[in-house]
Amino acid sequence: MGETRRTALITGSGRNIGRASALALAKNGINVVVNGSSNRENCDKVAKEAEALGVDALVVMGDVGNPDDLGNIAAAAFEKFGRVDILVNNAAVRPNSPFLETDEDEWERILNIDFHAARRLSKLCLPGMIEAGWGRIINFAGMNAIHGYNGRAPVSVSKHAAWGLTKSLAKEFGKQGITTNIISPGPIAPEESEPEMREHIESMVGRVPVGRLGKNEEIGAMVALLASDDGAFVNGQLIQVNGGAET
Repeated sequence: MGETRRTALITGSGRNIGRASALALAKNGINVVVNGSSNRENCDKVAKEAEALGVDALVVMGDVGNPDDLGNIAAAAFEKFGRVDILVNNAAVRPNSPFLETDEDEWERILNIDFHAARRLSKLCLPGMIEAGWGRIINFAGMNAIHGYNGRAPVSVSKHAAWGLTKSLAKEFGKQGITTNIISPGPIAPEESEPEMREHIESMVGRVPVGRLGKNEEIGAMVALLASDDGAFVNGQLIQVNGGAET
C-alpha cells in the first residue's frame, strides 16, 4: 500500500485476541500500534511479528483506564503515523465483583477500562478519520457480558454501554465513511492462563454447537474483515463469533 498504508491501534494487544487482531491486520498490510499495560516483552514480540509481515509497528505502553495514559497512547500513534484509521478497543478486565461487595472505586476502575477507554479513544481518533473520509471502530462485548454476568455487574454494564456507543457512532459517522461495530466472542481458548481459568473456559464447550472452543485467530479474522474495504457495508452491528452458542 506504500504511502497510503493504513494504521490500526489495538488496545490490549500483547496476547490472545488483541495479538491475533494485530497480526491479522498486519497480514493485510496495515501498520499496527501495539498496546499493553504491563508486559512490555509480550508487546515487543507482537510488534516484531507484525514487522516480519512487512508493516511498521509501534509499541506504546499504558493503562487504558487512565485518561492521561490514553492521551499519550493516541499522541504517540499520531506522531509516528499521522492518524489512526482503525481503532480496535479490545483491552478489558473481568474481575469477579459481586454487586453488594463492589465499592465505588472498583466500579469506576472497571467502567474506565471496559467502556470509557473506548469512548475516549474514539473521540481522539475520529477527527483524523473524518478528515480522511474513512475509518473503522471495532469494539468488543462478550457472550456472557451481553447475557448478564452473575457476580460481574460492572462488566455487563460496561459492555452494554459499549454496544450503545457502537450503535450511536455508527449512525452519526456512517455517512463520513466511518463504520463502527462490536464483536461478541464466544468461549475462546487462551494462549496462556491460570489453570483455573482454562478449566472454566473449557467447561463451556458443551454450550457450543460446533463442539470446540474458538481460536483467537478466528476473532482476528473478523476484525480484519470489518477493518477492510470489503466490510464497508457492515455498520452498527453486534457480531457474535461463538460457534452458535446460545446467548
